[in-house]
Amino acid sequence: MVFQEKIGVRSVRIALSVLTGTVLMTGQAFAQEEAIQKVEITGSSIKRIAVEGALPVQRLSQEQIAKTGATTVADLIQALPAMQGFSISATAAGSNSGGIATASIHNIGESYTLVLLDGRRIAPTGSGSTINLNSIPMSAVERVEILTDGASALYGSDAIAGVINFILKKNAQGLTVEGTYSQPTASSAGRAQNGSITYGFGDLETDRFNILASYRHDEQKPIKATDRSFADTAYVPFGYNGKNYVYDRTSTATVPANVSLTFNGGLPAIGFSPYLKQNGNCPTLNYISLNNTPTTQNCAFDFVTSVEIIPQNKRDSFFTKAQFKATNDITLFTEVALSRLDLTARIAPNTAPFTIVPGSASYNANVLPYLTPAQAANVKQVSGNYRTYDWGTRDSETITDARHIVVGAEGEIGAWSFGTGLTWSQNKLDERYVGGYVLAKEFRDMLNNRSFDPFAPIGNQSDATKKLINNSIFHGSIREASTTLKGVDAHGSRELFTLPGGAAVLGLGGDYREYAYEQTPSDAAVNNLVYNLNAPPAYDMTRSSYGVFSELLLPVVKSLELSLAGRYDSIDAIDNKLTGTEMGHKQSASTYKVSARWQPVKTVLLRGSYGTGFKAPSMLDVAQPLVNAGFTAGSYACPIASNEFCRPGKSQYNVISGGNENLRPEKSKQYSIGFRIEPVPSFSFGADLWDVRMTDAVSSVSEQQIFADPVKFRELITTYTEPATGNTYWATKDLALNIGRTHTQGIDYDMVGRHNFSFGKFTANLNGTYLMKADYTRPGTDADWTSDLNIFGVDNKVAFRHIVRLAGTLDTGALSNTLTLNYRNGYQDAETSVRNIDSGKNETIRLHVPSYLTLDWQGKYNFTKMTSVRVGVKNLLDREPPLSLRASSGHQVGYDPRYADTFGRTFYMTGTMQF
Repeated sequence: MVFQEKIGVRSVRIALSVLTGTVLMTGQAFAQEEAIQKVEITGSSIKRIAVEGALPVQRLSQEQIAKTGATTVADLIQALPAMQGFSISATAAGSNSGGIATASIHNIGESYTLVLLDGRRIAPTGSGSTINLNSIPMSAVERVEILTDGASALYGSDAIAGVINFILKKNAQGLTVEGTYSQPTASSAGRAQNGSITYGFGDLETDRFNILASYRHDEQKPIKATDRSFADTAYVPFGYNGKNYVYDRTSTATVPANVSLTFNGGLPAIGFSPYLKQNGNCPTLNYISLNNTPTTQNCAFDFVTSVEIIPQNKRDSFFTKAQFKATNDITLFTEVALSRLDLTARIAPNTAPFTIVPGSASYNANVLPYLTPAQAANVKQVSGNYRTYDWGTRDSETITDARHIVVGAEGEIGAWSFGTGLTWSQNKLDERYVGGYVLAKEFRDMLNNRSFDPFAPIGNQSDATKKLINNSIFHGSIREASTTLKGVDAHGSRELFTLPGGAAVLGLGGDYREYAYEQTPSDAAVNNLVYNLNAPPAYDMTRSSYGVFSELLLPVVKSLELSLAGRYDSIDAIDNKLTGTEMGHKQSASTYKVSARWQPVKTVLLRGSYGTGFKAPSMLDVAQPLVNAGFTAGSYACPIASNEFCRPGKSQYNVISGGNENLRPEKSKQYSIGFRIEPVPSFSFGADLWDVRMTDAVSSVSEQQIFADPVKFRELITTYTEPATGNTYWATKDLALNIGRTHTQGIDYDMVGRHNFSFGKFTANLNGTYLMKADYTRPGTDADWTSDLNIFGVDNKVAFRHIVRLAGTLDTGALSNTLTLNYRNGYQDAETSVRNIDSGKNETIRLHVPSYLTLDWQGKYNFTKMTSVRVGVKNLLDREPPLSLRASSGHQVGYDPRYADTFGRTFYMTGTMQF
């Protein structure tokens, strides 16, 4: 895009050439001179001319957003090279996440990345500060500003990594209708469509009011694991270094059932499959488990065959904003954003352990024949490990309602520019079981009267049993949870005095917030109506905080500008209304930020900053009691040298999570230094080096660490009693701990080149993040440093050194074509135990996961100024996810859905009409 501004203005706009998504914002071409307006830029409370400041702010306009092909806010943000370490909706397959999608700047973490809606906070998901991007109304977004530098001194304690500010439409007139259809080329699985309508009337300048309303509906069809060859089994054969291996993530909760026995007299626990003993092989959908030991001869179920790796969902969102000019200088406004996400995750049929009574018919037929005389004489307890395949998949529907209301005013009073608002925001979810979960009484009755046989293969139940099964499936709510934010904020700025470079400006502000987190288990959960269900815990917690800040902008000379900011935050202890007690401690801190920008010549801009931050732990990190949190992802040998609470052989163990009242706040120090250069109007480039160090970082010890050294982490091993059988086994604790320190460092860079040909205009954009450090002290230590840079770390994730986007756009009149290349480098996979097919022995390996590159194309045609159509193909080369043998992030096996495209080549078309 060719600049058409005066040289003096252009020189201060150099740093607007920041590439975000696929398009670099390099400035705007004006057909005529416009009045210079002062605006508030993310990262500052001071209104000023919208030029690049001392902090790196990436900007996405509506057109840039459209060119990415993103159909959701999560797709848009998570594709940016500066984003690493976020949560994706697909992990709803195997967790109760409800399909949360988050943002994480520079791999520092989703809880350290502040997400704002029109400059104000919105209610998080859960008890902390993590925002679900699915609650942002996509059709209402005018632009996005991403501050990739710490901003705790201005925004508060959870902005250590930076800020993402979704700026919504305002003062729009007329009607806009838009619709999108997309479908993977492999099949109709994964098909999606959305439609939106936006209408605004009244001109704020001439009519003194404007009212805008926007509604959008989205639908996403599911993708089953069996729809994709890279994801269709938990028993994964592969080749490595010229040898043949199998990676086994199958489960010993099977159909027909395995059995487990413990004994008196010091005999070791054993486990076996009666079917395998009888037939010498395992039935359909089962394999002989590669985790078998001398004391276990189990079959293992391939649970992946029934998993949906992309959950079905639909979303409705509505946004309205009304503005009224009370005076020529003061505007009153109110805005309301509502959204509902209805997501259904379908995973493998439920596990259903059950007790087998010695001497019963089932015991005599399926257990006793395979015991030695010594074992038969010393039986302590016998249980079956069954999977309720005939009841169908576990279907969990989570309905998430987000409501956000702001009433406020902005404008000028005397020498002051000000803004203030009252905010009420809520994120509420209702988790419902809609298939596959078994009613406890009915299931026990069927076991006791032998209406069905848990040792029968799939499909061998009688018609009468099938009818009983259909009548024993639970449908209903399991829990409701909500997070509510109430807040008030005010800020203002004014000129103080004149310096050689211009007017010094002071900014002042403050805010008060109250968070309330509630969770209520349903009567069905509390009364144990669902078989083997641990009822979700009840919570009712509140916490208040306030903060005040000041900011001083000093244009020392024409070429040099300094900015000083300071903030004081005070966060109260947690009021636990269920226990009537205060938990944790009141926490407070002062933080500051010093930044500078220097423009020695018109075509060069240099900038830098240094600051501090602190973050208080979430309410559950402090106040959560010990509660069941599912199973370990991997299978392990017994962690304690005792037969009393061991599961036979290698097995998954329960996980118990909890808080820590003695958690300290996390603290950070960060700096950035960068430049922007535009040697000629058709070319510009820049880079920012950033560095963030944290102390007292809050995390937990991973299951891999605990089982690798159970002596060292003995205090994190406890016991768990199964609701279904009453059997007690070892379990691990997942506790929030101040585990040590982190150090993250990297470079964000961007480049743009433009050239006018006789047939059109070509623009090439390159941007990326080069990560130099992703270091942290190993949990349980304060000095043993490790890293997940280009390696699957003990924190179960990867930090990529290179994430790059390169886009080329050719504009030829009404037609525009864009090709976008997306790249992330390869890495060393998780250390994994696999079976060598040739030797029949297990080996521990680390795969190298190759680099991943996809190519997207989009074409846009403007029929008129008011009507256009976009047609595109994502993942044009149909690149499948590379093989990964990690055991984390949901029920997907054989690949990592966080780092690759699950959909495959996908066609989409978007039509837009304005009236």
